[in-house]
Amino acid sequence: MGFDKKQVLCAMLYALAGMGLGIYMASSHNHGQHVTHAHILLVGFITSMVYGVVYKLWLPAAKPVLAWVQFIAHQAGVLAMCSGLFLLYGGFVPPPALEPLLGFAAIAVLLGAATMCFMVFSTRNDWS
Repeated sequence: MGFDKKQVLCAMLYALAGMGLGIYMASSHNHGQHVTHAHILLVGFITSMVYGVVYKLWLPAAKPVLAWVQFIAHQAGVLAMCSGLFLLYGGFVPPPALEPLLGFAAIAVLLGAATMCFMVFSTRNDWS
């Protein structure tokens, strides 16, 4: 399976999770997880989907090592970020205990984005 499809499959799972959380918040009238909901949909669903499209259209022959670094950094970061935010905004864990996890998550997502930028800007493909 190519990295385009891996990213799109992950994106679809985030879409289901984000929409499920949104439906739960609407039905319970408790919108305390709105930050988590937004991160699942934006960083998880939308960003993963965009990465999948970029892989498909402009990086079909991406270097496997860089592609793995990008994929794992992004997906691990999103999972850690969304889990940490869920625990934080649900009041399950005190903020100081989550700061290292959320810091790791933010850096991992940034690393994924930086790796994607590097791959896109270093490609010799025709951009037309």
